[in-house]
Amino acid sequence: MLSSHQPIKTSYDIYYSMEGETFVLSLGGSLIVPEGIDTGFLREFRDLILKHVGNGSRFVIVTGGGSTARRYINAAGKVRELEKMDYHEIGLHATRLNAQFIRVLFKEHACPDVWTDYGKEPEFSKPVLVGAGWKPGFTTDYDAVMAAKILGAGRVANLSNIDYVYDKDPKKYSDARPIKEMTWKELLDITGTDIYAGINVPFDPLASQEAMKAGIQAVIMNGKDITNLDSYLSGNGFRGTVIK
Repeated sequence: MLSSHQPIKTSYDIYYSMEGETFVLSLGGSLIVPEGIDTGFLREFRDLILKHVGNGSRFVIVTGGGSTARRYINAAGKVRELEKMDYHEIGLHATRLNAQFIRVLFKEHACPDVWTDYGKEPEFSKPVLVGAGWKPGFTTDYDAVMAAKILGAGRVANLSNIDYVYDKDPKKYSDARPIKEMTWKELLDITGTDIYAGINVPFDPLASQEAMKAGIQAVIMNGKDITNLDSYLSGNGFRGTVIK
């Protein structure tokens, strides 16, 4: 369902309207498995991606771990005290389970192997390439930036359950203001530059720093809003935060 906010038109609309380009999507685990697996969303998401595949676009979809990772981490923590690497290892494999799941949903349109090594170029033989976590200590935000860098894509769309980056936590502050355009430096001033297990920020600080060095843009948007995502992929105005 569309919110009452009007889609924003930015100076990037011409750039976004390129047909047949490669889109890099960081698909948050909160969308795949918020609590249970959201088959309604996944059906709509699949239909939308295949619509744009039919128009000549290609997609890299990097999946997060979501509640799957949290459940295993919480359960393990009840059995023994976890070390930092334990969190990373469980989270990494949760992203890979979600990636295999998404790959199966696209089946005949998807590359047969999940991309997990962002140190080298993948085999991109079909229009949908699904990626997962690379190695412990790196988030899928970082992996998506590396994917864009390797493939020469100029931007990453981070699909989560928030509409914008805000100047403060909108869950705590009713006067939180959405930020429609910002620089990587401005985002890092909000998030800091360190990453740690359980960090809750719009975009991983290490990924932000890598994107800033590589000149890669990002869009933070609510992936649950399929109509808005369609507008973004179609090169029209959309609701979300553009970071450059």
